[in-house]
Amino acid sequence: MNEVRRRVVQVALPVAVLAVAAATRLIGLEQPGELVFDETYYVKDAESLRQLGYEGTWSKGTDGADGANGTSGNNGTDRAVGANGANELWAAGTPGSPSELASFVVHGPLGKWIIALGLGVLGPDSAASWRVGTAVAGVALVGLVMLLTHLLLGRIVLTSIAGLLIAIDGNAIVMSRIALLDGILAVFIVLAVIFVVLDRQRASAQLSAWLNRRRAAGRPTDWGPVLWRRPWLLAAGATFGLAVGVKWSALYFLAAFALLTVAADALDRKRGGVALWASGTLLRQAPVSVALVIPAAIATHLLTWWGWFASNSSYGRERVLTDENRLPGILGSLPAALQNWWAYQTAVYGYHVGLSSDHNYEAPALGWPLLLRPTYMFYRDLGDGTAMAITGVPNPLIWWASVAAVLTIVAGCCLAAARALRVRRRALAGAAAQGPARDGTQVSAQAQEAAQMSAQAPPPVSDSASGRAPLPFVGSPWAVAVVLTGVGAGWLPWLFYPERTMFFFYTIVITPFLVVALTMVMGFVLGGPQASRRRGASGVAIVIGMLALAIVISAFFLPLWTGTPIPLDQLRLRYWLPTWV
Repeated sequence: MNEVRRRVVQVALPVAVLAVAAATRLIGLEQPGELVFDETYYVKDAESLRQLGYEGTWSKGTDGADGANGTSGNNGTDRAVGANGANELWAAGTPGSPSELASFVVHGPLGKWIIALGLGVLGPDSAASWRVGTAVAGVALVGLVMLLTHLLLGRIVLTSIAGLLIAIDGNAIVMSRIALLDGILAVFIVLAVIFVVLDRQRASAQLSAWLNRRRAAGRPTDWGPVLWRRPWLLAAGATFGLAVGVKWSALYFLAAFALLTVAADALDRKRGGVALWASGTLLRQAPVSVALVIPAAIATHLLTWWGWFASNSSYGRERVLTDENRLPGILGSLPAALQNWWAYQTAVYGYHVGLSSDHNYEAPALGWPLLLRPTYMFYRDLGDGTAMAITGVPNPLIWWASVAAVLTIVAGCCLAAARALRVRRRALAGAAAQGPARDGTQVSAQAQEAAQMSAQAPPPVSDSASGRAPLPFVGSPWAVAVVLTGVGAGWLPWLFYPERTMFFFYTIVITPFLVVALTMVMGFVLGGPQASRRRGASGVAIVIGMLALAIVISAFFLPLWTGTPIPLDQLRLRYWLPTWV
C-alpha cells in the first residue's frame, strides 16, 4: 500500500466509524416523545439550571411511574412527590418553569449542564433537545475510545475495530439516546485516562533524558528525578475533577489511576537502573504527583458547582452557621459558602450509602459480567400488536466476548508472573550451584540457561514505550495495566455494597475498557507484521466474521435500543434470557 492510500485509510476508517456512531445515536432521537426513566429528574434539573442556575422544584402532575417507565429513584428522596410532576406538559411541548424552591439532588451539576446545552439550542419543547447533549457525548465517546486505543496499540485497524465495537453496542447507544448522566460520565473518564496515557509517554521520556544527562556527567542517580513538568498529569487531574462533577463514582477511577501512575513511575525507575527506585518514587515523586493531580481535581470540581455558589436560593446555600454546625478547627474559618457546600456533600454521601430501595430492574454488580439484568427503561403497548421498548441490553456477543477477553488477559498476566517467578528461581538456583565466582571460572550450563531466560523475561508493567508483552495474547504491559485498571475501577468497588440499589447501565463507564480488551485479543488473532501469510489470512477471516456477526446482532436488537415500534412476537425473540424482561 503506497503512502497516499495508507493515509486515506487512516482517515477513512475512523471517519466511517464516527458516521456509524452518529447515525445510531442521532437519528430518531425525538422518540419516544415523553420523558423516559430518570429523564424525569435530569431533564427537568437541566432546564431548572438553565432558568435558575440551580435545581428548583417542578409542580406535581397527574401521571405516575410504574413498570419499565418507572425511575431508579436515585436522585434524592425528598423529590419523590414531584419527581414525575408535569410529565404530560413536557410531552406536550409546554414544560413551563420550575419554582424557586430548591431541590435536594444527589449528583453533581455538570452532566445536567451538558443536557441543558441541548435544551438551550433546540428549546425544551422538543424531545430531541432533551437528549441531544447526551447523544453528542455518545459520539464523542466513540472518538475518544479510538484515540485511547491508538495510543495503547498503535494500529489503525485495531483503533477502528475498538471504535466500531462501541459504536454498535446497545448499552452505549441507549445511554446516548436517553438523557441520563452515565454516558457523559464515561466521556470524562476516558478523556482523563487518555491524559494519563499521554503523561506516561512524556514522563518516561523525561526520566530517560534525565538519567542520560546525569550519567554522562558522572553524577549520581540513586534517588531519581522529581518531575514537575507534567502537564498531561495536571490535565488528567482536572478532567477527573470534572468527572466527579457528573457522578461521585468517578472518584474510584481517580484513585485507581493515581495509584497506577505512581506504580508506573516506580517501575520505570527500576527499569532505568535507579538504585532507590521505590523510595525515590514514594518519598519524592509521589508527593509531587499528588500536588499536581488533587488540587487540579478539586478546583475543576468546585467550578462545576458555580451555579450553586452564585445563587443564594440553591439548596443549603444560606444555611446559618453556628458553633454546632461549623467545621472543626481551622476549617471553621472557611467562607460560609464553602462550609455549607461541604455540609451539602455530607448529606449527599449519607444518602448514597443508605440507598437500598427495591426496584424491578436493580442489578447487583456480581451479575454484571453475565449480563443477567439489563435495565428496561421504557415500554409502551401501542394496541395494534406492536410495542415501543427501550432496554439497555448491550450487544450480547460484544459483551460476553469482552468479558472473556478480560479473563484471558488476567490469565495471561498470571501465567507471565508465574514464568517470571520460575526464571528468577532458576537464576538463584544456578547462582547457588555455581558457588562463589572467581575470575576465569566457567559458569554452569544451568546458570547460563537461567541468565538467558532472564534476559528474555517480560518487561515491567510500565514499559509503555515497548510493544513487548509477557505473553503474545496479553498485549503491551502498559495497555494491559490501563485496561484492567479501568475495568477494576468501574466494577470492583460496587461489590463492596451488595445492599445498595444499583443498575446495569452503570457499566457504560467500563464498556470502553472492555472493548479495548477485546480489541487486544483480536489484534493477537490478526497477527502482527511477522505473521505468516496463512496465519494472517485465517486471522483476518476470524476477525471479519466476528465483526460481521456483531453487526448483524446489533441490527437485530436496534429496535430495542431506539424505541422503534416492533411486533410483539418479534419483541419476545429478543429476550434471550428470562431475566431480561
